[in-house]
Amino acid sequence: MDTGILILRLLVGLLVAGHGVQKVSSHLGGKGLEGGTEEFRADGFRGGVLTALAAGGGQIGSGLLLAAGLLTPLAATGAIGVMTVALTVKWRHGLWVQNDGYEYPLVLIGTAAALAATGPGAWSLDAALGLAPYPLWWAALALAAGLGSGLLTRLVLHRPSAAAPATAEH
Repeated sequence: MDTGILILRLLVGLLVAGHGVQKVSSHLGGKGLEGGTEEFRADGFRGGVLTALAAGGGQIGSGLLLAAGLLTPLAATGAIGVMTVALTVKWRHGLWVQNDGYEYPLVLIGTAAALAATGPGAWSLDAALGLAPYPLWWAALALAAGLGSGLLTRLVLHRPSAAAPATAEH
């Protein structure tokens, strides 16, 4: 079981972190911070560069923590939060990813929640530091806090109209 959890943590954690790297740099096929900023503006979010930095930083941090199995409930909360925002952006397209739907963010939310519920496994920094196993209620807290923070972010930062102005502030 620990091998499976390790594989899952590495796969999901590194993908979430890599997605964040793309938001703030030209690495891994990203379009730099300017491209990340424009992506958020095109999706109807305000905040400019700070929004892109916060989202990218949240993805990088939560993804690396998940991959390492360190502070797993907190890492899951961060991943669930940023992926909830992504899900809200893609919601209008329906479920399936081939229609630009929310399938992929939903899988990442579910996986992060499952990792919070199972714990990081024996081959993790949490285990090495004696932090794991976490009580199961941490998984419920991670899911609730992640979903809540993602929905709150959407509520606070998303503009009512779908189109963002071309000259939004930084």
